Amino acid sequence: MDTLLKLEEIGQFLLAILLFTQLDYAWWVFPACLLLPDISMLAYAINTSVGAVTYNIFHHKLTALLVVAAGFIFQIPVFSLVGIILFGHAAMDRIFGYGLKYRDDFKHTHLGWIGRKK
Repeated sequence: MDTLLKLEEIGQFLLAILLFTQLDYAWWVFPACLLLPDISMLAYAINTSVGAVTYNIFHHKLTALLVVAAGFIFQIPVFSLVGIILFGHAAMDRIFGYGLKYRDDFKHTHLGWIGRKK
């Protein structure tokens, strides 16, 4: 099952790349922006609850799809770019086993614990 889920995430990551090619940005913008959603981890400096909520907003695929849709509907290319980056980043994270966070601990995700098991 893990392999099947990873293949699904790889497909979604490839979809993000395909959608990006439909925008009028240089190719290097995609890899240059791909890790930017991880800036949301800075909210963990406040506490784990605020950190988890902030992280999850920036790593939830529905958030990404809403931003992409707004960009395409209202013809705002930067919104489309941001949404595609969010979507691609979330897929990439899931490929490597990083999921949405629970509020108790940064390493506790919907995919299980990151690193050593508690």
